[in-house]
Amino acid sequence: MVHHHFLIVTFPAQGHINPALELAKRLIRTGANVTFVTSVSAHRRLTKTPTPDGLTFTPFSDGYDDGFKPKDDVQHFMSEFARCGSETLKDLVLSFAKEHRPVTCLIYTHLLQWAADLARNLHIPLALLWIQPATVLDIYYYYFNGYGDIIGNIKNDHSCCIELPGLPLLTFRDLPSYFLPSNTYSFTLSTFQGQFQKLEGETKPTVLVNTFDALEAEALKAVEKLNLIGIGPLISLSFLDKFFGGDLCHASRDYLEWLNSKPDSSVVYVSFGSMAVLSKPQMEEIGKGLLESGRPFLWVIRQPENGETELNNIEELRREGMIVPWCSQVEVLSHPSVGCFVTHCGWNSTLESLVTGVPVVAFPQWTDQLTNAKLIEDVWRTGVKVRVKEEEGIVESDEIKRCLETVMRGERGEEMRRNAKKWKDLAMEAVKECGSSDRNLRRFVDEIE
Repeated sequence: MVHHHFLIVTFPAQGHINPALELAKRLIRTGANVTFVTSVSAHRRLTKTPTPDGLTFTPFSDGYDDGFKPKDDVQHFMSEFARCGSETLKDLVLSFAKEHRPVTCLIYTHLLQWAADLARNLHIPLALLWIQPATVLDIYYYYFNGYGDIIGNIKNDHSCCIELPGLPLLTFRDLPSYFLPSNTYSFTLSTFQGQFQKLEGETKPTVLVNTFDALEAEALKAVEKLNLIGIGPLISLSFLDKFFGGDLCHASRDYLEWLNSKPDSSVVYVSFGSMAVLSKPQMEEIGKGLLESGRPFLWVIRQPENGETELNNIEELRREGMIVPWCSQVEVLSHPSVGCFVTHCGWNSTLESLVTGVPVVAFPQWTDQLTNAKLIEDVWRTGVKVRVKEEEGIVESDEIKRCLETVMRGERGEEMRRNAKKWKDLAMEAVKECGSSDRNLRRFVDEIE
């Protein structure tokens, strides 16, 4: 029997680290050992709690040991991360071979094609860990394989839809932001193109997807040339988990006492993740909408790095709700007082809302979040998406209030809560022992050559 040793390499961002770390824990439960590789900056900020036996962290310096800043050049950062990471991985693989504990499989998150290239050169089995929904993977695949003109030419028109095999009808607003004219990261599509071209060069390459069979049954089967395996949701109930956590930000836990003082399903929880930066006018509108809703709210507002002053109505907001710089999101969403989640629809946050059964107000910003919001509103029917006022490119307070009222009360709100409960049950069923995701992961481990 082969004793597997997995090498997991991940981009140093919260959305990559969290699912990759949860995957590492689940692989260990199959009897494998895991070496987890990311940058020094990310490793320094990981929650320092006991690490499970079988998991080793090997951070490397990429020249950004204090973390990437908004003023830094993105392409230079990506280039240095690739250069330093590739050298580290090669040295690790060779040293492990000398120690007679060779790497039996390398797993990498997307944007890290260099890691896959290294594995191929060293003849190591590999798998891509796709940290977004299977639906988004399919959209990218179709774009690079015969549907480029259709996707690229779709008009900014609510009445114009495209139909892709195995996916729901999509409009201009439902596509990942990298396809939109407003995209400022011109290199991203070419990066994804290179990744998919390499995948196509393999015979039925393995892609581990952070989703589960019941959630995206058609999307997981849509692309026949790829072996898409649903192994999610890769969510750690961190407040119950004594093992090493993946939060890159930390804060006091005073919010728990505050939540304990509120009635069941009464609190609006607002968080836009670890990367999204909203304009001050947009933040002002959110604050106004929360106050006008008359509901208690817990709002995560990270300390601004751009020197902007606080919101004009910050004192009133603090009187009516609670504002924190960070919190344990799964812990908050699991609290009985929380009745609605205003979210940017990052995939981790989307899965966390499903796992905890909390309906959402979808407030997408960029990348896969636009597609995730489409799935939330029209496919899974667990939330409502905000409407942006085109002239200002902003969501106004009246619209925010409307969405909160839709989710928190009335027949439609009741339907969303029923659907949220349904998906919660299906998600927990998938990850339990002998559930679909558990079986899929163990089958993947057993079939590694």
